[in-house]
Amino acid sequence: MLLTKTLKTNISNIKLKFDNSQDIIVKQFKVAGLNCATLYLKGMTDVLFLTDFVIRPMQNIKTLPKQNVVNHILNNVISFPEITEETDFKEVITQITKGKVVLLFESNSTAYLLELDKPRERSLTEPPTSAVLKGPREGFNENIKTNLAVIRKIFSTNKLKTEMLTVGRVTTTQICVMYLKDIADKTLVRQIVNKLNTIDIDGIIDSYYVAEFLTPHKRSMFKQLGNTEKPDIACAKMLEGKIVILVDGSPLAITLPYILLEDFQAADDYYNISSHATFVRILRIVSCLITVLLPGLYIAMQMFHYKAIPLKFLITITNSTQGLPLTPVTEILFVLILFEILYEASLRMPEYLGIALSVVGALILGDTAVKAGLISPPAVMIVALSGITLYTIPDQASQLSLLRFMFTLAGSMLGFYGIIILSMFFVIYLNDFDNYKTPYLSPSSPFIKSDLKDSIIKRPLPDMVMRPKSFPIKNFRRLKK
Repeated sequence: MLLTKTLKTNISNIKLKFDNSQDIIVKQFKVAGLNCATLYLKGMTDVLFLTDFVIRPMQNIKTLPKQNVVNHILNNVISFPEITEETDFKEVITQITKGKVVLLFESNSTAYLLELDKPRERSLTEPPTSAVLKGPREGFNENIKTNLAVIRKIFSTNKLKTEMLTVGRVTTTQICVMYLKDIADKTLVRQIVNKLNTIDIDGIIDSYYVAEFLTPHKRSMFKQLGNTEKPDIACAKMLEGKIVILVDGSPLAITLPYILLEDFQAADDYYNISSHATFVRILRIVSCLITVLLPGLYIAMQMFHYKAIPLKFLITITNSTQGLPLTPVTEILFVLILFEILYEASLRMPEYLGIALSVVGALILGDTAVKAGLISPPAVMIVALSGITLYTIPDQASQLSLLRFMFTLAGSMLGFYGIIILSMFFVIYLNDFDNYKTPYLSPSSPFIKSDLKDSIIKRPLPDMVMRPKSFPIKNFRRLKK
C-alpha cells in the first residue's frame, strides 16, 4: 500500500492504523499557503528540536518558488541533516513506532522521515557481570546505536563491517552483525546472516532470543555461544576473527564461534602480568572441578570407598553423622537444593531484603539444622565450598550447577566408577561437539600447539604472533616481528 497525494487522507489512514490512539500527535500547519503536517508518537520525539528546527523555520517562509517546492523546503529551510524519503505506507507506520517524525505535504505522495527520536538510555557504566580491577570500565547499554558507536570509537577503520537486520513481526528489533572484513571468514558470516534472516517470530526482547536460534545443538545443556557486556572484549574477539552480534534493547553482545575455554579467561587476564593470569586460570579450572566433583566424591567415599578417607577425618564424619535421620545422598541433595532455593530467593528479592534473607538462610537456618541433628557439619561445609567455587566462573554457573547434581547422583549409585563413567561420557560427547566449524574442546582436542599460548597458559602478547587456528578465519597473522 502506497501513500496518496491527499494530505487529509494520509493523516486519516495513519491515525486509523493506530486506532486513533491518543499518543499519536498530528500537527497541521501552512507554509506560505501549502498545507503540511507532522506526525509522531508522544514521548518518543524531541518536541523542542522539532519546533525550533523544523516547524518554526517552515512557518516563517513568506513565499515559495513555483517549482520544486518540497526540495526547496528540505534543502534550504529545515536545519536537519538526515531526511529519508518513504512512499510505502507500512514502512511509514513502522518508522513512527521507532520514534521518527513523519513530514507530509499536500499533493505529495512521499513521506519525509526525520530522526528526532528522544534518546533515553543508561549511561555507559561498568557492567555488574564483568567488573575489572584494571582495564576499560565502559560497558554496553540497551541502545544499539550507542553500542555501535562505542565499537566504532575503538576501531577507527573502514575494515569494520556491519550488516543491519530487522527481526520480529511486532517488535521489529534491529540486529547488527559486526566483523573485520580482512580477518573474519566470509562463509561463516553469510551462514550466520542467513540464519538470522530465517527467524520469523513476533518479537525479540533480548539477545538471548536470538541466541536460541543460533545455537547449533538446541537441546544440549552446554553453552554454545559467547557473550559479553564489555566493548573491549567484543573488539578483542573480532580481532581474533570472531563475529559479534548486537541486539537493540540488550546490553549483552553475542560472540561466535565459541569454545569452552573462553569462560575460563577473563578481561583482567589481558591487563595483568602473564604469570598471574596463568595462575588464576589454573585456579578457575580447579574451582570448576571442585564445584562439579566434590559433593559426588564425598558421597562416594562415605558410601563405597570409606577406606580412602583419612582416618581422623573419617572419625569426624562418623561422629557427626551418627543419629541423623537422612542417608548421606539424601543429606547432600537436601543441602544442595536448599542452597539453590536460597540463591534464587536472594536473587529476586529487593536488595536489602535479599541481604537479610542470606543472613537468615546461611547462619540461622544452616546452624539450626545442624544443631537439630537434621544435617551434619561436613555436608554443609562440602556444599558451601562447592557453592563458593561455582561462581569463580559465573558464565558457566547454570551448567555447572546441573552437572553437580548429575555427578552427585552418579557417585551415590556407583561410587568412583559412576563418576569416572560419567566423566568419560561428557568428554566423548563434547569432543564431538562441532560449533560453527569449531571444535568445542580446542585447542586441547584437537591439539593445536600454536593456540596453547592463550589457553590455560597465558603467554605475553609479543609471543602471540598468530591468531587462533581453532576456528575458521581469513588472516592468521596478528603480529609482525
